[in-house]
Amino acid sequence: MSESYVPRLKVRFRETVLPRLQQELGLANPMQVPRLAKVVINMGVGDSLKDGRMLEAAVGDLEIITGQKPVVTRARKSIAGFKLREGMAIGVKVTLRGDRMWEFIDRLVAIAIPRIRDFRGLNPSAFDGHGNYTLGLTEQLIFPEIDYDKVVKVRGMDITVGTTARNDEEGRALLVALGFPFEGIPVVTAAS
Repeated sequence: MSESYVPRLKVRFRETVLPRLQQELGLANPMQVPRLAKVVINMGVGDSLKDGRMLEAAVGDLEIITGQKPVVTRARKSIAGFKLREGMAIGVKVTLRGDRMWEFIDRLVAIAIPRIRDFRGLNPSAFDGHGNYTLGLTEQLIFPEIDYDKVVKVRGMDITVGTTARNDEEGRALLVALGFPFEGIPVVTAAS
């Protein structure tokens, strides 16, 4: 990416979303308007205990989707019932910030979510009480970067969108303004 490049969603946020949210939420200062802080993508790979290739495949898929190398998460304690030992690799995660975060959210909302089969809208109540939103995807194939023929196993992931919102209503207003298609809430369309 060149030095002068600014993601399209970030430009739209600055020019149209920020002033509209400030007015909508009745905030005096534009710095009080909620913003995106980070996006965390987590993929559980419990079957890597039996087959080591599963972990490598998950790392590769997440790296292609996000453009960033994922971190392998390890078990914190042993659980005999799951044949799990402390320190075993059980998942991969990526934390996106800055321009990569804006690019990912743009691709998620504009390209990936519309490709979900039988999609009826995102759950509007999946907020954590502090304005952060988590959604679960059932397959990585909704991202066009993933080559269907090279997928070892169809695997789901959790995407957590961290915001600076003080409560769920502010967080929901921010995500609706950014184009997240929540069930029962009309999508705000703006020229990008």
